Amino acid sequence: MKNFSPTTPSRRHLSVVSYNSLSKVRPTKSLLKKIKTHAGRNSQGRITVRHQGGGNKKLYRIIDFKQNHLDVPATVKTIEYDPYRTAFITLVSYPSGEKAYFLAWHGIKEGDVVITSESAPLKAGNRLKLKNIPVGYQIFSVEIKPNSGGKLARSAGSYAEILAQANGYTDLKFSSGEVRRVPWEGYASLGQVSNPEHNLVTIGKAGRSRWLGIRPTVRGSVMNPVDHPYGGGEGRTQRGTRRPKTAWGKITGGHKTRNKKKWSSHLIIKRRPKKSKK
Repeated sequence: MKNFSPTTPSRRHLSVVSYNSLSKVRPTKSLLKKIKTHAGRNSQGRITVRHQGGGNKKLYRIIDFKQNHLDVPATVKTIEYDPYRTAFITLVSYPSGEKAYFLAWHGIKEGDVVITSESAPLKAGNRLKLKNIPVGYQIFSVEIKPNSGGKLARSAGSYAEILAQANGYTDLKFSSGEVRRVPWEGYASLGQVSNPEHNLVTIGKAGRSRWLGIRPTVRGSVMNPVDHPYGGGEGRTQRGTRRPKTAWGKITGGHKTRNKKKWSSHLIIKRRPKKSKK
């Protein structure tokens, strides 16, 4: 982590992740593309996701989440920053000369060699079928369905722990406390996602949120009655409604929002525990 001296009010609590471990190179042009931003608006121009807009210009890095070059070793060339994700990424090169971006893992170094194989060594960065990974190992970029590409445990510092292997399924425990079952024919990478210090970052000032494309969030109690169920009144007033609600009157505060008919519900063995109230 990099902390700053309080030379200004905005720098008093400011902290960022140190990028000294990253390669000082420009991103690979052939693996970049521009993604048009919509500031939270749909095709009609109406805001459907609030508090989005602005932010620095950025180019999307095309990440290979499938890593389906089986039994072909890949060499780590660079470790780079990715503006679209919290984790770092790595540029790897195959013997054929083809290059690809992978999610970087914790402890990665330039020159490391990784491989996707059913019989790959149990080393961080290697990718194997879930059924070939022993119980107790940490994994990331886990496939929910075989050949679908890594979907689970992809953000900075994330990992899942293998709890059991039985009847064609692997039981995984995530950092949230949830225990989920996935088909063991899917692939996963060994280790933990890079940049585990990301959760220690302190934004420090409002302007830095705007650089990230995050617009301000305003409390419902300071709005007008037309804008929010909590709005209106003289000075600070009580909520005025028995049950907590969203700006559109939808009941919240413990109300379950997950679709009861979702296909993966039967694969969740244990839901994540509720946060204890302080």
